[in-house]
Amino acid sequence: MTQREFVSAYIGLGANLGDARQAIFDAVNALKQLPLTQVRDCSSLYRSEPVAAKGPDFFNAVVHLQTQLNPIDLLRACQQIENRAGRERPYPNAPRTLDLDVLLFGTASVQSSELCVPHPRMRERAFVLLPLHELAPHLVQEADLLKVKGQAIQNSSDKN
Repeated sequence: MTQREFVSAYIGLGANLGDARQAIFDAVNALKQLPLTQVRDCSSLYRSEPVAAKGPDFFNAVVHLQTQLNPIDLLRACQQIENRAGRERPYPNAPRTLDLDVLLFGTASVQSSELCVPHPRMRERAFVLLPLHELAPHLVQEADLLKVKGQAIQNSSDKN
């Protein structure tokens, strides 16, 4: 059996129920435990108002991984972390204890019923673009940052 190459992936993290800040820190630690995966860096923690949703403010971050998992296995691992954090999905954009999104997976384009990569709405959301820009400025275009400039977001300067 041949070993797969490591692929650079970026995961968006968000939470706005319970101790949302701690949920983000716990999720980063859970990502560090994934098989065939290394956490390379984590952005600062950002606080933002919900977009297309109601509820308390979100805490968000982006994590840069190197992984040998394939995109679907990475998604499923993220969903297991969400489930352990008590994630429920009563309706679209519901408040949540934890949300992990596979934003980018190397240069791959994945379009399936389970996963779309690059994440289809990531360039519309300041809570994704600002922490992603912090980790990988070359992946975020200045025009995209200008589009989300009016969205309320604050860097809380916490890093995990």
